[in-house]
Amino acid sequence: MLHLSVSRRCQMKPKVIDLFAGVGGMSLGFEQMGFDVVFANEYDVSIADAYKINHPNTDMLVADITTVDFEETFSRYFGEIDVIIGGPPCQGFSQKGQRKTIHDERNFLFKSFVRVVEKVRPKYFVMENVPNLLTAERGYFKKELEKLFNDMGYELNMGVLNASDYGVPQNRRRAIIIGKQGDVAPSLPTPQEGKVTIWDAISDLAYLNSGEGSEKQEYRNPPQSSYQETLRKESTILYNHVATNHSALALERLSLIPPNSGKEVLPEEHLTKSIYSGTWTRMRKNEVSVTITTRFDTPSSGKFTHPFLNRAITVREAARIQSFPDSFHFVGAKGSQMKQVGNAVPPLLAKAIAQVIMKDIEVYKEDTAYAKA
Repeated sequence: MLHLSVSRRCQMKPKVIDLFAGVGGMSLGFEQMGFDVVFANEYDVSIADAYKINHPNTDMLVADITTVDFEETFSRYFGEIDVIIGGPPCQGFSQKGQRKTIHDERNFLFKSFVRVVEKVRPKYFVMENVPNLLTAERGYFKKELEKLFNDMGYELNMGVLNASDYGVPQNRRRAIIIGKQGDVAPSLPTPQEGKVTIWDAISDLAYLNSGEGSEKQEYRNPPQSSYQETLRKESTILYNHVATNHSALALERLSLIPPNSGKEVLPEEHLTKSIYSGTWTRMRKNEVSVTITTRFDTPSSGKFTHPFLNRAITVREAARIQSFPDSFHFVGAKGSQMKQVGNAVPPLLAKAIAQVIMKDIEVYKEDTAYAKA
């Protein structure tokens, strides 16, 4: 009877709420580890539409979380949720010279995340944010979060993770805080061995020139790496692979830049002023990518020029570098698609975090079952 009881409990998927969900990169990583994302919130309508297409079984609330009725929205989930996840945007805490707090009006989204945890009381939570969350104002903001969650009975484990350490072909550093109610929080995931390169991610897609492609098309090449095989596994149609239609001047400039090179080879008349690092620089195919931003469609916005073709990377290539599977369909205007990809938590990074939480849940279930025996 004990064996049957444990088996039945293990078949129940732990439940998750995803706040500030975006297109659902963090949701996807948790789903890949066997969690059930039952509720999500995103205020941008076009991004929320994309979330709903890719997560059809999740109840999506499209609203500014600071304006919702917390009692009506979240009280029904009290005691029913295992994990709350999310990356609340912030502004005030990072400004130098002024000691900002979670109660600063520009940080109300952080305050809302805390309020949902307080209302729902999940066993765990995961907060994702920019690395200086943990260091700004000499750690004042970090200490404030620690006190808020400690006072609610949560122990914390936190640090900065780089997505490239978890199978993502991209240097993307994010602060991660894991909280657990009434017990020691799980450790952050251990980095994996080896790196996935840009070419591991996109070499099978390397055939479009400027202005070519369509939102829906057939694959032209077979997968050329195990990474590509994994991301293509559940897809028979290639979505979102459309190259930017660059201007004649941009194409002339790109034609002067050989592989593994950048603006340093351009003649003076082609040099432009830019605030972005890596502008007019080709990606190096055997390296990991720089952080994918929301403006990867233009060579002047960073190191987003294809390793040898005269164009910037496409939405699908950026999604590959973010570790989204090809079955994940980005929809809406191109500007929205780029925000969906560029602002997302890489699913493989989220999966690594979900794995340590799932392991902790399974240990707890085993200990509880034997204690009752």
